[in-house]
Amino acid sequence: MNHLKLPLAIIGLSALLTGCFNTSRNCEQCKTGKFSFSTEVGGRIETSTFVRFKDYEVEYFQGKSDTSNIRWINDCEYILQKRNPKNRAEQQAIHIKITKTDEMGYEFDYKAVGAEKTLKGRVNRVN
Repeated sequence: MNHLKLPLAIIGLSALLTGCFNTSRNCEQCKTGKFSFSTEVGGRIETSTFVRFKDYEVEYFQGKSDTSNIRWINDCEYILQKRNPKNRAEQQAIHIKITKTDEMGYEFDYKAVGAEKTLKGRVNRVN
């Protein structure tokens, strides 16, 4: 009987440790709504807001608006593509993967489609 206690103890410990590191992802709450995103631009923190609908979003930044199409890959990943790109850089689609959600918003990884370098960000829900 003692030979069964060790494997059960290992399984129990593994389940406990896995539960501690499990991140919440309720991506459905991120598919629509009003959000804000802040990032450093030229040494200053700049904030944009955007309103996301099922298959597009409208971003407001420095008094201007811009619309992008959204193509959901799965519940937590999507491709963002500007509708009317003004230059070559804006033509590049962005792959976004929501990695963690909470009641205030979500954390995500993003990169240009085809690029290797992944960046991280945080989006907050605006009420």
